[in-house]
Amino acid sequence: MGNMATEITAFFLTISGWILVSSTLPTDYWKVSSVDGTVITTATFWSNLWKTCVTDSTGVSNCKDFPSMLALDAYIQVCRGLMIAAVSLGFFGAILALVGMKCTKIGGSKTTKAWLTVLSGFHFILSGLCCMTACSIYARRITADFFDPLFVAQKFELGAALFIGWAGSVLCILGGLIFCLSLSEAEYSYSGAASFPTTCNKTSKPAQRPNKETQEPLRQFGRNAYV
Repeated sequence: MGNMATEITAFFLTISGWILVSSTLPTDYWKVSSVDGTVITTATFWSNLWKTCVTDSTGVSNCKDFPSMLALDAYIQVCRGLMIAAVSLGFFGAILALVGMKCTKIGGSKTTKAWLTVLSGFHFILSGLCCMTACSIYARRITADFFDPLFVAQKFELGAALFIGWAGSVLCILGGLIFCLSLSEAEYSYSGAASFPTTCNKTSKPAQRPNKETQEPLRQFGRNAYV
């Protein structure tokens, strides 16, 4: 029962993290910058992995998609690949977790289900690492440009999508580690259940009864003695 509760907890952690990671990919505010007027903010510039936009003080946004994938900066292409890999790994990890968990009726024997659970944990750990790496690379580029005194173009700050991605990565990694550690608990419970009957058989041997055939000549010998 304890192992099953551990798996359910890990499943909720990983699924929550995977949802956050998946929502990070289409989120708009990966980096943001604003132009302040004398009273109000006149314009807000923001960008993500797919487009760059500007929003004026009236709330009207004008967006422009990146014209060519080959003409993009290398860090954006790397972040795209890592985020797509993170979403894909989390999807397959969720399927393996549903098949391998003890509370489900599919997946085969207990040993097979335990190894499927560990495999799903590895998928979620890789998913979290991919998303964390992508967000860190993107944030590193923003901070490098922001603190560079020779950078004369518009400077941006970290957007909300990066923090959502980091939070989802941590949840995926934690849940994946719990899935991997659940294998040791499962092996301990299985080995304990298998060794219990053998120990009982060794300790509880029935007492041997005397053989009737060996006692019968003694009785007859006694009868003959009286005669």
